[in-house]
Amino acid sequence: MPTTPRPRWTAADIPDQHGRTALITGGNTGLGFEAARLLAARGATVVLACRNDTRAAAAAARLTAELPAAAVRTVRLDLASPESIRVAAGEIRTAFPRLDLLLNNAGGVRPRYELTAAGHEMTFATNHLGPFAFTGLLLDRLLAVPGSRVVTVSSIGHRRGRIDFDDLHQAGAGQKGAEPGAGPDARASRYRYQHAYFQAKLANLMFTYELDRRLSAAGAPTVAVAAHPGNARTEFGRDMPLPVRVALHPRLRALTWWLLQDPRTAALSPVRAAVDPVARGGDYYGPPGRAQFTGHPVRVESSARSYDTEAQRRLWEESERLTGVTYRIAEPVR
Repeated sequence: MPTTPRPRWTAADIPDQHGRTALITGGNTGLGFEAARLLAARGATVVLACRNDTRAAAAAARLTAELPAAAVRTVRLDLASPESIRVAAGEIRTAFPRLDLLLNNAGGVRPRYELTAAGHEMTFATNHLGPFAFTGLLLDRLLAVPGSRVVTVSSIGHRRGRIDFDDLHQAGAGQKGAEPGAGPDARASRYRYQHAYFQAKLANLMFTYELDRRLSAAGAPTVAVAAHPGNARTEFGRDMPLPVRVALHPRLRALTWWLLQDPRTAALSPVRAAVDPVARGGDYYGPPGRAQFTGHPVRVESSARSYDTEAQRRLWEESERLTGVTYRIAEPVR
């Protein structure tokens, strides 16, 4: 007998969110904004944590214009700045004694070599170290809520990533032929933004799996889930080389429909990870198929490398050391 195709997971499947508070990093544009729209439409109080105050305010105004009953707040957050992370976390802790959802959506890739003020490679800091620290500083607000979730957005590019523990902040500078102790100019000349981004996106998954293992071992009511949007037509590539920006341009939609999808559909993956009642800790959601470029979200598998528990533990310990943020949950027995 032929099997009946499973129905697609759509916005209509989002449960009622009244009474829930969802904190979304990078919520002023792209996937973050669309996720905020979807959750606010179902009644959630949405907090947009964004680097630019003006853009955050504009995004909040767009949401309330479309959804007059929406409850929207904003907070300034620069994930490349440890000081900004701590200030934002403090403001959120004061305003919200409990959080139902933290959606670690903000990220990006820098096409040129750049270090943060703390000396961390910018792409790694923005995509992994910043979310790691931000989550740790707010974890107790999530632990106060049964059924709360931490959702971190990764990428299909994680499959090409490797965690270079000897070269976390000089992504590309540790390649064959690199000289130990090379100066900034030499490192910049060897920098490969793809390597930096894929490493950071692999780190997102390793963080999710290790966090969920620790939460489970502690008997916590919170779970950690991951998602990826496939390839989305957003502002993500605004700082990328010209060929990438051209490929992402909306005018090429008729040619790139198979490769890129609209942000509303792409945002369904992290939203499903955030609200689907059947989602479990350690799950990973994304578009279906071998390439996982486009489509409505299903549960998918990540790379074999992402499940390396020893590497997960090592990355966790290194992240605590680099950020100065220590999670108040015990390490699980392995």
